[in-house]
Amino acid sequence: MEKKTFGTEYGFQTRAVHTGNDIDGESGAIKRPITMANSYALPYDPSSLNWSEAGKNLYTRNGGSNQQYLQERLASLEGGEDCIVLASGVAALSGLFFALLKSGDYVIFSDVTYIAVYRLLHELLNEKFGVETTIVDSSDPEAVRKAIRPNTRLIHIETPGNPTLKISDIRAIAAIAHENGALLSVDNTFASPFNQRPVELGADFTVESLTKYINGHGDAMGGAIIGPKKYLDIIRAQSQINLGATISPFNAWLIMRGSVTLPLRMKQHNANAMQVAQYLQTIKGVSFVAYPGLESHPGHAVAASQMNPGFGGVLSFGLHADHDTYNRFVSHLKVITSAVSLGHDESLIVFLGEDDERQYLYPEEFHGGFFRFSVGIEDPEDIIADLQQAFEKENLL
Repeated sequence: MEKKTFGTEYGFQTRAVHTGNDIDGESGAIKRPITMANSYALPYDPSSLNWSEAGKNLYTRNGGSNQQYLQERLASLEGGEDCIVLASGVAALSGLFFALLKSGDYVIFSDVTYIAVYRLLHELLNEKFGVETTIVDSSDPEAVRKAIRPNTRLIHIETPGNPTLKISDIRAIAAIAHENGALLSVDNTFASPFNQRPVELGADFTVESLTKYINGHGDAMGGAIIGPKKYLDIIRAQSQINLGATISPFNAWLIMRGSVTLPLRMKQHNANAMQVAQYLQTIKGVSFVAYPGLESHPGHAVAASQMNPGFGGVLSFGLHADHDTYNRFVSHLKVITSAVSLGHDESLIVFLGEDDERQYLYPEEFHGGFFRFSVGIEDPEDIIADLQQAFEKENLL
């Protein structure tokens, strides 16, 4: 039977359902099965095989069937030439940096990024391997341009940024990178490919934590890098095979299953987060709301130009309150769960206190502590009612 293919002539939702899936040749099942093997049958004469070769079913550290199916789907959804799926979002980030960078290279990166990026670029790669790095306010393309040096190898941005929701202009920064012979990578986790596709906007690489929206159910970990095959082949060889950051077949299968409903879930995340952000703006005890869908957000215009159809499901907000009040507020919540991570079906909130080592990089309103709120897909009326009763108990209305 001929393999089913679904190119860009099909819509995003159709590709989310069909790309990477096919009829199983042995059983006739219309869904790809989980192939839990860690080894595959060798040819008659295996002596000429390259045991570090990727892309063939040889040994699951080199790549397995479920990983390959998921890679095919994500490359399609992200609008990229190729994709590599690894064990976590951090494995994808570190895999990209490890394979592309060497001593003496120079990296510019956003002042608001995931903590692992801050540690990898600001500390570990810098101190251990002599990779020079500079932190810039990437919401200002001119600040990025001024930071360019002759040995600039990579610019890495995150938009929207975690946890302040800062917005960076992907098109403008891609142009700056390419004018100076550098590459641009974009962490797209907060947006997901449903709302934003950095490769289509000029970036060389998109990085996703599949643990978040693409899986969407809070039950599997994975990470992906999407970009040109010539670079991804290097990353496969160095960061997957030789560092061993391989995703498990079961996690790849779970994420493949979760990704089918990504378009449906993101529509609800987008709508719910917008309603919650607008509601929070009406509460006297709320000191600020950071959500790029609000016209009051300083990056709203740029976000509207590159995020479509929505602005994601994560927002941050502060209270006119002391440290203990933040914790008591969370203890009153019933629908919303106090937990780290984001992009789950359920709403998750985390109190980020006054002692974050990166506070000096955040806007002033974040310095007294704040909430990062991943708005789930529950009925928005229930989410808002849950917040309302917590505000009432702390006299914040």
